[in-house]
Amino acid sequence: MKQSAQMAAQLRGADRRLTRPRLVLLEELRKVVTHPSADEIHRLVRKRLPRVSFGTVYRNLGVLKKLGLIQELKYGKGFSRYDGNPSRHYHVACVRCGRVEDLPMALLARMDREAAAASRYAITGHRLEFQGVCPRCR
Repeated sequence: MKQSAQMAAQLRGADRRLTRPRLVLLEELRKVVTHPSADEIHRLVRKRLPRVSFGTVYRNLGVLKKLGLIQELKYGKGFSRYDGNPSRHYHVACVRCGRVEDLPMALLARMDREAAAASRYAITGHRLEFQGVCPRCR
């Protein structure tokens, strides 16, 4: 099934419509691997939909996140980046330039079991981010 057809099915199942801004936003976000901010996504979407407002982009980021079609990565006070890959995976961030990339390594399920054993929590998952200096900044 094509990506737009899959997205339409997910949106209909959540009583949401497949609007042009939602589709374009998701397509643009899935094209890049840079984990852009809302402002950067707005600039990308405006290349295809010149009249789209920042508010429309921001609201649709929230809808797509709530539906599990994208991830929001929070950095500091009020600063988020977005990932078009909704599957669980790790990230690595450059401490100099702020670049964020996917880290191609297997999830460490053992950490969930160890956290559950060390606490009285029912662990539902974890978020792990590595930090370092990217090749461009080195």
